[in-house]
Amino acid sequence: MYNARSEKIVATIEARMTSSRLPGKVLLPLAGIPALELLITRLKRSKYLDEICVATTTNTSDDALVLLAERLGVKSFRGSESDVLGRVLGAAQSVGGDIIVEITADCPFMDPAIVDRGVEEFFTRGVDYVGNTTDSEHLTYPNGLDVQVFPTRVLAEVDALTKDPIDRTHVSYYIFTHKERYNCYNYEAEADIFAPEIRITLDEDDDYRVLCAIADALYPVDPNFTAKDIMNFLRTHPEVVAINSKVRQKEVHEL
Repeated sequence: MYNARSEKIVATIEARMTSSRLPGKVLLPLAGIPALELLITRLKRSKYLDEICVATTTNTSDDALVLLAERLGVKSFRGSESDVLGRVLGAAQSVGGDIIVEITADCPFMDPAIVDRGVEEFFTRGVDYVGNTTDSEHLTYPNGLDVQVFPTRVLAEVDALTKDPIDRTHVSYYIFTHKERYNCYNYEAEADIFAPEIRITLDEDDDYRVLCAIADALYPVDPNFTAKDIMNFLRTHPEVVAINSKVRQKEVHEL
């Protein structure tokens, strides 16, 4: 709950085992801990999240994700693999969430402080949508610290407005590309974590090698390492940054 407001804030985590580029990535170990577990543990430190819900699919391969959620004491929701918008909306509605904080499981190093800033920006600015990586002309955060905040009612409206596969796959894409309809705000990274060229996301094997290097270095020192800690490590270890520097991020239309 944010500043005693009545709205219930839920983080939905889009997660599935059938990644095309790195199958099973969400359960790959980082410092000996499944990536999804690490993400959930970090999100639990948020000041404002009232609920966490893993938005997974009905595929039997995702049974393991439901079991992991149960073990960690968070909710899960199972929906369509291809209709991610419907799955995230269903997840939020299943726990009575009023505000969605959209997170993807390929961001296991999410910093709860960045999540909380997104929530603060959303409420203080009184907008329909807040994100930190949606202004493609002015990216400031490392790829892998992506936060988006918007009301469940807005996503329900979008659910009724569009059947475009791009919109259904990328969940909030319709919202921030229709600024004539929705009031959107993109918040920028602080100077010490300003690094749009850096990848700390989990898409390919080279990404995994980078994340392992970070986790092995930082987790034993402080399990609650921050985005600033990550950037300090990477600035002094350019050889780690180089590992996935050639990985190409998929374009929106590449479903």
